[in-house]
Amino acid sequence: MGRRVFLGLLALGAAGVAWGSRAQDWLERTLAPVVARDGTGLSSFLPVGRFRIYTVTGTLPKRSPQEYRLRVGGLVDTPLDLGYGDLLAMRPTGLTRDFQCVTGWRVSDVRWRGVLLSDLLDRAGVGPGATALRFLSFDGVYTESLTLEQARRDDVLVAYEMEGDPISTAHGGPARLLVAPMYGYKSLKWLEEIEVTDEVVPGYWERLGYDVDAWVGGSNGRDDDPAT
Repeated sequence: MGRRVFLGLLALGAAGVAWGSRAQDWLERTLAPVVARDGTGLSSFLPVGRFRIYTVTGTLPKRSPQEYRLRVGGLVDTPLDLGYGDLLAMRPTGLTRDFQCVTGWRVSDVRWRGVLLSDLLDRAGVGPGATALRFLSFDGVYTESLTLEQARRDDVLVAYEMEGDPISTAHGGPARLLVAPMYGYKSLKWLEEIEVTDEVVPGYWERLGYDVDAWVGGSNGRDDDPAT
């Protein structure tokens, strides 16, 4: 990507902030996928709205709400295979929290809506010996983990709405994990599978040296104010 094109994309990103939601929707549908396919690494830093878009595969995987499935398995009494409509039919929970990236940028007061992860676990029934969860993305590469105690917090969701709209592909939709008190890399996008396990299995970034317990302000050498 040439310098002129890159500067143009940044200008359009800034324009999207000024013009509002319609411009942002267009940017997410059009610019983010183009840059992700470019292969230069710039996709990791292109602003879309108030966020930066990250992908570890160089592409933005996409599934429609009609195609989407979420599996819950492993050490459970009743494995689940849920569609998007099944998630919407469960008891909804709304949260407004800052979203903090370990690289230093923060988006304040993001509005989320989804299903408490603890409600999904209760529906499946956690079996004896379970201590942790492993999460898999339908990008085919990204994984994450939480302890069972962390997963049952009331600020951990399987989210399907952000800022009052369905979560877009660029932000990890149709459904993604939200671990509000931890750095953003724990909030896995494009959530496809939740596996209940008997031990913590380090995720994608943990295998590259990031902390498994990624509390904001308390990990990875940063001194940000903790999320509350």
